[in-house]
Amino acid sequence: MSPDAERLDAVVGRSRVVVCCGSGGVGKTTTAALVALHAARRGRRSVVVTIDPARRLANALGLTSLSDQASVIDGPWPGEMHALMLDTTATFDGLVRRYAADDRQAEQILGNRFYQNISTSLSGTQEYMASERLYELAIESDYDLVVVDTPPTRNALDFIDAPQRLARFLDHRIYKILINPSKGPIRAVNVAAAAVTRSLAKVVGADVIGDAIEFFRAFDGMEEGFARRAERVDRLLREDTTAFVLVASPKADTVVEAGFFADRLGELGISVRGLVVNRMQPAFEFATDRPELSGTAVRARAGTLAGTSLGDLYTCLADARQLAAAEEEHLAGLADRVAPAPVVRVPIQAAEVNDLVALDHLADLVLGSADGGRSGT
Repeated sequence: MSPDAERLDAVVGRSRVVVCCGSGGVGKTTTAALVALHAARRGRRSVVVTIDPARRLANALGLTSLSDQASVIDGPWPGEMHALMLDTTATFDGLVRRYAADDRQAEQILGNRFYQNISTSLSGTQEYMASERLYELAIESDYDLVVVDTPPTRNALDFIDAPQRLARFLDHRIYKILINPSKGPIRAVNVAAAAVTRSLAKVVGADVIGDAIEFFRAFDGMEEGFARRAERVDRLLREDTTAFVLVASPKADTVVEAGFFADRLGELGISVRGLVVNRMQPAFEFATDRPELSGTAVRARAGTLAGTSLGDLYTCLADARQLAAAEEEHLAGLADRVAPAPVVRVPIQAAEVNDLVALDHLADLVLGSADGGRSGT
């Protein structure tokens, strides 16, 4: 096991929550899946949840689909592994039923057309519901480890900020006016608000405005439960047992994006606990680097086709080596920015990860083998 893989294994081992973040197409979903798999190999009960509606997590696990309910992933490990895909509407419905005073209030909200629209399409709703689902899995279920596969980087920042944004909204003066339109000093405000409402109704329709007002009035009394829950979720994301693992590739643009995310996390007071860089170009050795390697041995080591000249082979190896050096140069600044977090470099694989066998092999590279590294990686 490499020293950085060993250190990342230790980070995962002492965590209750691992949040995998990164831009699209860098192997973030696969990394989340292999972290959950590795925990099961260590005898833990793990679950991996994806916020991304694409089916990449299911594909990485060799499945055709996932649902909002955790599916058991069978494998040759002493622990348990589960996986699910976030259903924003189902999670929101569950919270409404939890905090409603009675069934009548719950049904009034669930049947409201404004609610039905925002529960599926309002900006930020998905990210907030993802944080709620995380809290449910980490605190209210009996999993040892919850692994979250977030959307691409900048949306992942919305996921982190979502609980605080909800709390700020529920404490906002406008929200209080909407749910208590005739109370005390805010009556005067409603004279002006009525004029604004009439203007909006001409644009979006009186029914839409009416549904929105009815929704907020029906929501009255539930805001305390939602706000209290949001505070708990925010605390969970900042606990020492929650580890943010940044996933990147060695390409310049994804390194820049990863650096942006690392900086923003720092501004939020959250440290990156690990950096996984996928699809790294291996640094091949020349025979001149190691005299014991003959030309024949170099050809065999690189797996070249019969008949390739030694000169052509050296040219290919020189190109590969130059590319590997350029990738390391791209990563140098990023590694410094996340220090002292371990940086695990994962060599490019011959094929996509689309079953548990390939995922298990990749877990060996990222976190060490199931026997603690005795078999080597």
